[in-house]
Amino acid sequence: MLTARLNAVRGSQLNSSRMPAHSELYSSPPSSQIPLLTYVEEGLEISADHHALIVPSFMGHGNRVHPMSYTDPSIPLQHRPMVPRKDIAVYGYGSVSWKDRMEEWKKKKNEKLQVVKHEGGNDGGNLDGEELDADLPMMDEGRQPLSRKLPIPSSKINPYRLVIIVRLAILGLFFHYRLLHPVRDAYGLWLTSVICEIWFAVSWILDQFPKWYPIERETYLDRLFLRYEKEGKLSELASVDIFVSTVDPMKEPPLITANTVLSILAVDYPVDKVACYVSDDGAAMLTFEALSETSEFARKWVPFCKKFNIEPRAPEWYFTQKIDYLKDKVHPTFVRERRAMKREYEEFKVRINGLVATAQKVPEDGWTMQDGTPWPGNSVRDHPGMIQVFLGYSGVRDVEGNELPCLVYVSREKRPGFEHHKKAGAMNALIRVSAVLSNAPYLLNVDCDHYINNSKALREAMCFLMDPISGKKVCYVQFPQRFDGIDRHDRYSNRNVVFFDINMKGLDGIQGPIYVGTGCVFRRQALYGYDAPVTKKPPGKTCNCLPKWCCCNKKTKQKKTVKKSKQREASEQIHALENIEGGISDSISQKSSEASQMKLEKKFGQSPVFVASTLLENGGGPRNAIPPSLLSEAIQVISCGYEDKTEWGKEVGWIYGSVTEDILTGFKMHCHGWRSVYCMPKQPAFKGSAPINLSDRLHQVL
Repeated sequence: MLTARLNAVRGSQLNSSRMPAHSELYSSPPSSQIPLLTYVEEGLEISADHHALIVPSFMGHGNRVHPMSYTDPSIPLQHRPMVPRKDIAVYGYGSVSWKDRMEEWKKKKNEKLQVVKHEGGNDGGNLDGEELDADLPMMDEGRQPLSRKLPIPSSKINPYRLVIIVRLAILGLFFHYRLLHPVRDAYGLWLTSVICEIWFAVSWILDQFPKWYPIERETYLDRLFLRYEKEGKLSELASVDIFVSTVDPMKEPPLITANTVLSILAVDYPVDKVACYVSDDGAAMLTFEALSETSEFARKWVPFCKKFNIEPRAPEWYFTQKIDYLKDKVHPTFVRERRAMKREYEEFKVRINGLVATAQKVPEDGWTMQDGTPWPGNSVRDHPGMIQVFLGYSGVRDVEGNELPCLVYVSREKRPGFEHHKKAGAMNALIRVSAVLSNAPYLLNVDCDHYINNSKALREAMCFLMDPISGKKVCYVQFPQRFDGIDRHDRYSNRNVVFFDINMKGLDGIQGPIYVGTGCVFRRQALYGYDAPVTKKPPGKTCNCLPKWCCCNKKTKQKKTVKKSKQREASEQIHALENIEGGISDSISQKSSEASQMKLEKKFGQSPVFVASTLLENGGGPRNAIPPSLLSEAIQVISCGYEDKTEWGKEVGWIYGSVTEDILTGFKMHCHGWRSVYCMPKQPAFKGSAPINLSDRLHQVL
């Protein structure tokens, strides 16, 4: 459960029950106290439904990374915060409470300690997509397509196709000889070898299909600007929720994660349409404190990046690149401000490294927060869900008074006996949290060590996803993986040229590339398991001559019946939602509403707020404040048992049951009729840190 406040109510600053104006929020000086999570009257009592997950006075015995002895509640706990002198106000607000305890969560946890088997139906969803209009006017630049295909020149691809045909002919002659000349003395061995050879031949043939028709793509960012960002009007670009996943800060350095987050916050995209969610599956206080420091440094770094239009916008790689940084920089104060910013970043690194050094010496009783309450994540495998908003909704602005993108820390609940499905489970938790809080129609997934190298990467993806002609059937846009620090001989094949520069282009010529786990922009509706919109085609002339006798006409009618039933089902679900919101009392409508609601809950879970958000194709959510009810729903959807008896991991979200859950998830969306797109901008969109040894490389691949 959520609490309506973290530490203390700023009672002296609330003079009336009205919601503070936007200017008042940002003009007030920082306080050492945490404000209320929602704008309500001070005297109003917060109901128990809106109380937060409470921090325990002592942590029970569970699986811990660091052993922690039992603490008698009657004995005062020694305060061991990681950063004792930090002002609590810089942490923003969320479920990481500072004074209230978590007996209620403990009680619920003990009641629901049994393992519940996952069950789910196989009902698929379908959205009634709008008809794709191929006859949009081409009167001006802003109405033209946002991207185009660039086929490989025939002088390059035809010789390769000729080689494939020659190899197929040789392969046919080889099997003709092998089958007509069996070995009589070792017939079993001969038959086994022929079967193996046929298997390898089929595998080789399947591998040649993607390489037969490779394509390249070109985007038009200027047309995107003309279409969706008209001068003097608000930007019409779609919102994007960005997911960053991390587990162990000792293996994934917090400084690397901080650089990834900073590059996201400084991306070239409207700030009110970007929200960054950091998933901490290790519930580490080090990651939490590092994000707090990152949010403070972002107030200086983001305006510097946008003022001088620098690339890349991850400070570690920007300050270490060996280029002429004065090139194309005509602003007179650039050198002075760059020098000052580099000094600020060095101080930021010292603070982060200091946190890492402090985290090496874990107290015997675990970490505590500034007020002495234990850190909820002291027990890594037995802790409540945590959500903390550092930037965005809390009203924090940069040093120049501009808004900043939303930054949210998320650590899903964990309890012994519950399967958490590693990264796939963490991604599904982020899907649900983001749907409750911001509900952007598109999602970007990056690993914690992959920063945004091209600040226009989101705009590149929108050229495909928001294209009015072909964009409605695109489920995701995959970018290639690129790495820094590759040795001259590339001994661990980090460039992987054959896969990223050849095979992926070939797959793009069929139904689209596979999802490789990072650097991918998704359509949220595709992750929900909905079918792709169907393009209406005119009836063929062949079947019009004898419609009653043609067998194709019967199949067409069957397909139309299935499509109509799916569309009727989707419309019933939407109508049911309208009935619920409008409070229709009619008995027939109420029964249909309850049936549709139960069907949606069976698929998506028991959260009414999340279920309602799944029917909003264009997304949408609160941008000014997070009421306690939404935070309560957000905590609910990251609980351990939320996915029980639902289709999460089977038909919805990241698919479970495989080490390569990313590839399986991409295939699942392709099975629903969606297609994907491979985007290779001249400046790499994302870059990661290259593995420096074989074990790291194998861990990355697997």
